[in-house]
Amino acid sequence: MFLKLYGIALPVFFAIDMLWLGFLARTFYQNQIGFLMKSPVNWLAAIIFYLLFLVGLVVFVIEPAVEKKDWLLALGKGALFGLITYATYDLTNLATLKDWPITVVWVDMIWGTVLAASVSTITFFIAIKWIA
Repeated sequence: MFLKLYGIALPVFFAIDMLWLGFLARTFYQNQIGFLMKSPVNWLAAIIFYLLFLVGLVVFVIEPAVEKKDWLLALGKGALFGLITYATYDLTNLATLKDWPITVVWVDMIWGTVLAASVSTITFFIAIKWIA
């Protein structure tokens, strides 16, 4: 079931995160951490992160929620997974990088929470209808 759930979650994740990065928050990150941003972006590293993040989301959140047929589990644990993973990145940067903006920490942690909860819940409902 992992591969089917991963196959559903992947386009859902990319659609939502690309909306965020490409349109909603594009200027936010440029304004906040543009002085640190690499040009061009290391797309290989970004893709590896996304693929691994989704492995965790499917294994720890989506698959158990689908097995239990519990969308609230997908929503709640998805939110927690997103918060923890994005907090790991942002709080580590805040602890170790000079001038890492606290605004980025809060916005990113909120975004990670919303993103993972959304992807988990949407994937859950698609999976229940199509594969479970």
